[in-house]
Amino acid sequence: MIRTDLASEKEQQLRTGGKSTEGIEKDEFFKGNLHVSRINVTTEKASELLEKPQGRYVTVTCENGFDSMPDKVTLYSEALCCELRRLAGKFRNPLVVGLGNEAITPDSLGVLVSRKIFATRHIRRLAPELYSDKMNEVAVIATGVTGNTGLESAEIVRALCEKITPDVVFAIDALACAEISNLGCTIQLTDTGISPGSGVKNARAELSENTLGCKVIAIGMPTVIDMQTAVYQISDAENQNEKFASMMVTPRNIDFLVKNGATIIHTALNSLFHPSISPSEIEALVG
Repeated sequence: MIRTDLASEKEQQLRTGGKSTEGIEKDEFFKGNLHVSRINVTTEKASELLEKPQGRYVTVTCENGFDSMPDKVTLYSEALCCELRRLAGKFRNPLVVGLGNEAITPDSLGVLVSRKIFATRHIRRLAPELYSDKMNEVAVIATGVTGNTGLESAEIVRALCEKITPDVVFAIDALACAEISNLGCTIQLTDTGISPGSGVKNARAELSENTLGCKVIAIGMPTVIDMQTAVYQISDAENQNEKFASMMVTPRNIDFLVKNGATIIHTALNSLFHPSISPSEIEALVG
C-alpha cells in the first residue's frame, strides 16, 4: 500500500488512477524556483477519497532541494510566511508546538523549530515598559514524546490551551512521503490539524480545532519514506514482504536537510509573528 502524509501526493495518486477528484480544488504556480500547490478539500466524499480531513493544504517545494542555504533562506521563508498568513488569518496570541523526538534526527524537526521561536507572551507581565499593543503574545513549547514524558502531546497542548487560550496553534512535525523526490525539499501547511507520529504509523490523539477549541495550522516536512513505498518507487511493483512494512528509509544527509527545513520554518514563523523585526535581529534575540 502506497502511503503518504502529503495531500498533493494523494491528489496526484487519484488523478493518475483515473478516480474522481470532484470536491478537490487545486491551484499551482511558481515563485522563482519554488513550486506552490494549493489544494482545498470541500466535500466529505472528496475527504474520504483523499483520506484527508476537509480543509486547505499547501505544499511549497524546491525541486533542487533546500540546499542553497543561507543564500536562499529569505526567499524560501517569505514564500512560506505568505502562505501561512493566508491560512492563519488574524491572530494575537499564537502558540507554537514543536512535536517529535530530538534524539532521532528525522523526527527532530519540531523541536529544532521551537528552539528558534521568539517568545513574547511573558513580556507584558515581566517587562511592561517593552510591551506594545502591536506585539503578538507568542508562546512556544516542545512536548517531547510519550515514551519519555508519559503524556500524550495532545494532553499537554490541550491543558496549555485551556490555561492560556491561544487564538491559533502552529504545530510542527516530521512527515512521511510517497515520492522520494519530496524528501527534505517539500513543506506542507494545512489548517486541518495533525496527528503526531502518523508519518511512521504511530499516530497519537490529534491536534485540531475539534480537540483544542482554536484554529490549528500544521506544518511539516517529509523526512522519511517507508520501505514498501520506496521499493514501489524504484521498481514500479509493490513488495508485500512484511519486513518492509515496518522499515523506514531516510536520506543519508538527513541532519543537513532537517536543519535547513527548520531554519526556513522558524524564520517564516518569526516573520509572521514579528513583521517589524528583521530575521537577523530575531536571530540575535533567540541565540
